[in-house]
Amino acid sequence: MRDYKKEFENRVAFVKELLAESGAKGIVYGNSGGKDSALVGIICKAACDNTVGLIMPCSSRRNYELDAKDGETVAKQFNIETRTIDLTPVKEAMLTQLGSVTEVSKMADVNIAPRLRMTTLYAVAASEGRLVAGTGNRSEAYVGYFTKWGDGAHDFNPIGDLTVTEIFEFLRYLNAPSCIIDKAPSAGLFDGQTDEQEMGFKYADLDEFLLTGHTNEKAMAIIDRMHRGSEHKRKPIRTFEDD
Repeated sequence: MRDYKKEFENRVAFVKELLAESGAKGIVYGNSGGKDSALVGIICKAACDNTVGLIMPCSSRRNYELDAKDGETVAKQFNIETRTIDLTPVKEAMLTQLGSVTEVSKMADVNIAPRLRMTTLYAVAASEGRLVAGTGNRSEAYVGYFTKWGDGAHDFNPIGDLTVTEIFEFLRYLNAPSCIIDKAPSAGLFDGQTDEQEMGFKYADLDEFLLTGHTNEKAMAIIDRMHRGSEHKRKPIRTFEDD
């Protein structure tokens, strides 16, 4: 197990250094009510008092109820400023306009919300001189379980090297609210969705592979397929090079 006392101190120092280098006045991040955003919010608040978490419900009922409530709970415990902006009308307007030029697929539909949230975070950041903190973890990055140019877009990420297992350990060390630690991880893209159900394996299987190099055969087959299929998400944009 990591030394989370030292980990916390080092990550807070990392964020402080970034802020000093950038000249930014503060930090903004998406407060989804989940484990990753909770840890990012706690770290950023410790590094910069001018940290704001945005709760951005979009379409899913869970966004307005459970996730929003949990996001407010962790923000209250750690004294993090919270603002809420409803993105459902924005998404509905976009779908109406898109319907005039194409038939929007289910995959395209569910990825609209993360990209609207990214746009919102950067609009606030640009308006108030803030940096956008990312909330993705190592486990999700390896299998590409994030939206390209959505939750995969940010200025820095203080937890990107941590697996889901380590995220939970870190939160327990920090005495984060049980509502954050105990609920099943979910991107909240649609009602009833959970990460593990959608991916077809448990985070424990993925983290076992990332930390030890092996896991059960069934999970490994899916992990390998998802990793190979999402390689484009982890690579820089390809540009033409004239030799």
